[in-house]
Amino acid sequence: MEKDKVTQRILILSSSPHIRDRLTVARLMWGVIIALSPAVAASIFFFGLQAVKLIGVCSLASLAAEYIFLWLRGKSFPREPSAILSGLLLALVLPPTLPLWSAALGAVFAIIVGKQIFGGLGYNIFNPALIGRAFLAATFPVLMTTWIKPFSLAAITTATPLGLMRFESQSTSLIKLFYGHVGGSLGETSALALLIGGAYLLIRRYIDWRTPLSYLGTVALLSGVFYLISPHGHGTPLFSLLAGGLVLGAFFMATDPVTTPVTKLGRWIFGLGAGVVVVVIRNWGGYPEGVMFSILLMNAFTPLLDRYIKPKVFGSKEL
Repeated sequence: MEKDKVTQRILILSSSPHIRDRLTVARLMWGVIIALSPAVAASIFFFGLQAVKLIGVCSLASLAAEYIFLWLRGKSFPREPSAILSGLLLALVLPPTLPLWSAALGAVFAIIVGKQIFGGLGYNIFNPALIGRAFLAATFPVLMTTWIKPFSLAAITTATPLGLMRFESQSTSLIKLFYGHVGGSLGETSALALLIGGAYLLIRRYIDWRTPLSYLGTVALLSGVFYLISPHGHGTPLFSLLAGGLVLGAFFMATDPVTTPVTKLGRWIFGLGAGVVVVVIRNWGGYPEGVMFSILLMNAFTPLLDRYIKPKVFGSKEL
């Protein structure tokens, strides 16, 4: 009798998941925030107090919007910092001269429309920070295209390195692009700071290397082809990689685990498709930059990729 009881206990199965990992959602989010710290430091170094204000306002507005929305729905506030991360990412893709009230409005829109309206973290279709930026770009186009040079306190309407190349065929020094001494959004100027953060994410295995590799590789390959065909008005592959928000998007937005495919092949396709869209917009579109549009467009294709690209079930046989 005692032997039967022991046997029954051995055969009892617990519910899934059967494999657990120490990496939690909160730890992953904090890891991404830590990885963004070099870009944050670079933005403060180049743009001073205005960068601090934008980052603080976007982060606080995101937190407040999420707390109020969940309180109205009678839901408890989560213990993970996804709202802070969304606000931080939004701030890093905004011009340094953007008024604080509009930055706060973009953060509220990003959290409510880009995230909570779908059901919260894990259910949103699009990257919330990019939804917030798209809203601001459509609502305040002049404010979103007013730039200042690093270490400058005077707001002047000028072109970013991509704008200079796209409309005036003027190339910016690769050294300046690498270190960040160029005009642009807060977090996209210094490629060095972003690469340090991206390397941290890859080393800690917080992101999958396939998405940024396919994304950056596609842009480099196609840019090289167009540059060989017609150097006038087309940057070199290295220029195309360092200019604009490509590095920021490749490591910190295209790799969002919620809005990107879950399969390896799906992530290859995601990066490839986003890279093609970037090159098309940069060369033929009305905007000199296309990173935001490329990631949002591929976010829309993610459910389709997850539906038709499925991993082989362990132990199954091919028909």
